[in-house]
Amino acid sequence: MIVNLQRKVKIETAAFNAFAAALTASLKEAALRHFSVAFVSDRRMKELNKLFRGKDSTTDVLSFPNEPDDFDPDKNNLGDIVISVEQAATQSAENGLLLEAEIKQLILHGVLHLCGYDHETDTGEMNARELELRKTLNIEA
Repeated sequence: MIVNLQRKVKIETAAFNAFAAALTASLKEAALRHFSVAFVSDRRMKELNKLFRGKDSTTDVLSFPNEPDDFDPDKNNLGDIVISVEQAATQSAENGLLLEAEIKQLILHGVLHLCGYDHETDTGEMNARELELRKTLNIEA
């Protein structure tokens, strides 16, 4: 399920439903599982980042696994992803990407976190997997 809870940046959520289905089909850890994506404002993202990570700043994407401790391959619900569309718009302009491509990259990044990947503690596995899936899913880099 994808919901748009912000009004500052115009986006069409329908395009991301098909992408979410393709992503779960391409990522074995996510096969036959579901996740939710909420698009929010920078203000709301800053509140969430402070509440859950203790950081008094906005960020582009946060992931909230259904099982907070470890990835459980036997659970059907991976969890929730929250994306600041304002941050995505800023980053897409900085990186010369279409906003849709930037948001797809953020969804992919969030899903990898929901599947137990962590770029802050691994030795490059998450980044390598993300780059591989960007090619598979035809996301412009």
